[in-house]
Amino acid sequence: MPAADDFIQPVVQSDRGVRLEPLALSHEAGLREAAADGELWKLRVTSVPEPEQTRAYIEAALQMRAEGHRLAFAVVHDTTGRVLGSTSYHDIVPALKRVEIGWTWYAASVQRSHVNTTCKLMMMRHAFETLGCAVVGWRTDNFNFASQRAIERLGAKRDGVIRHHAPRRDGTVRDTVMYSMLAGEWPEAKAQLLYLRDRPRA
Repeated sequence: MPAADDFIQPVVQSDRGVRLEPLALSHEAGLREAAADGELWKLRVTSVPEPEQTRAYIEAALQMRAEGHRLAFAVVHDTTGRVLGSTSYHDIVPALKRVEIGWTWYAASVQRSHVNTTCKLMMMRHAFETLGCAVVGWRTDNFNFASQRAIERLGAKRDGVIRHHAPRRDGTVRDTVMYSMLAGEWPEAKAQLLYLRDRPRA
């Protein structure tokens, strides 16, 4: 059975030209460029840092890792080394064998590509097959309909809504939509994700 520290140990995963590597200060410039691709910080329903906040964003992620409840990754193009975005395991509860996947965003130029499906496949496979998780969760803003569709496309089940739950960057307070997938649901979800990842695109 994995130890608590296993959930935050550095791990590098690569598939289909996409690499997940633990987020570090060395990713600062690349992360800033990825966020600028679409000026993603202007979206009120995401956690993308403003350019001048990129270093603080990384430092906060590293602090959360030191505290044992978040492991953030840079999403990197395997050939060019270009940073495409970021994603994380968070709200890690080793005693319950539970992690959530979130803090996810990608440069506008790689959205609606195979990148998100590939990243989620790698993260879910590691969570269920290496860490032995019993459940993987997701949460998103009630107005982030694109995120909700993407999570549902993974095969996750909608658990419900926590009302008046978390602040947005504009000072308003969001309702949070919660999703989860149990270990017993993973084999079928994995088969579907592999199909979606590998099917020809028009």
